[in-house]
Amino acid sequence: MLIKTNTLKNLGSLAKQFSLVLALFFALFPSNGYGFGFTAHRIINRKAVFTLPPEMVGFYKKHIEYLSERAIDPDRRAHAIPGEAPRHYIDVEYFGQISFDSIPRRWDHAVARFTEDSLNRFGVLPWHVNVMMNRLTQAFRDQDVDRILSLSAHLGHYVADACTPLHTTKYYNGRTPSERGIHALWETRIPELLGGNFDYFVGQASYLQSPRERAFDLVEKSHNQVRFIYHVFDSLITVFTPDRMFVHEMRGQALMRYFSRDFTSAFNSGMNNMVEAHMQLAVKSVGDFWYTAWVNAGQPDLYKLERRALSRRHRRELEKEERSWNQAEQPVGRTY
Repeated sequence: MLIKTNTLKNLGSLAKQFSLVLALFFALFPSNGYGFGFTAHRIINRKAVFTLPPEMVGFYKKHIEYLSERAIDPDRRAHAIPGEAPRHYIDVEYFGQISFDSIPRRWDHAVARFTEDSLNRFGVLPWHVNVMMNRLTQAFRDQDVDRILSLSAHLGHYVADACTPLHTTKYYNGRTPSERGIHALWETRIPELLGGNFDYFVGQASYLQSPRERAFDLVEKSHNQVRFIYHVFDSLITVFTPDRMFVHEMRGQALMRYFSRDFTSAFNSGMNNMVEAHMQLAVKSVGDFWYTAWVNAGQPDLYKLERRALSRRHRRELEKEERSWNQAEQPVGRTY
């Protein structure tokens, strides 16, 4: 069926006006976040506990509240401490026209090819996952309860970030003004509104022959979804008017604007439930990394460690960190 020229012009004019409305909205109501939102990170670490074998699950279940709550520490650190933010992402496009397989897996090789300053601009997520993995393995060898739990919680966070597509692209919060806000929509709004109905049964944790290669595999799998995410979002904003796209909700003492449940559900359905699939991937992967670190450490007896509580020293460190985060006047790192 042919469409009249005037109709096409009118549609183009409406699209431009709609883009300007969205740009103004997101300029007035910015959203901050890293990786999956707080809700999703807590869920992922909690559910990962149940992927572990009997020799591990008792110890991890005893500390499941700690592992869940401390899952968000890296995000809070990224807002307060310079240099933390690049550990949460990698902008694949900045590596140029080389294939993903050509990005050096070893940190020293990557530095030799791109320089450390450049890598810190591009993001160091998969390399940092490997750093955290080595630290957790050593903590198991040392049978250090404080470090096992702290590093498990934080490694879980970074592994989950690698399962987040918009953490693998320089277009992390939109390629155009009309797409701003998509980051929080994908990683926070969908899990908050729909995550309660997701299926988190992913089976048992598996041993990773190469944790470093697995980290890069997760990044590549996530990055392959980026174009599709934007395709779905762009198609929806042509049919949803702003009054249907947004709602006002109370958060604490503030009245905030968010994507509506209808728009969020339509976005989730249009992506074929991608967020659920990537949360499942994250749950399974976190369990895989924890299990592999324990095996590589010689499978220490965690039953003996169950009787140990967190040390007073570690609790004081947590309190000190909490104060430093709360005292940060301006967020550092990326603002979404």
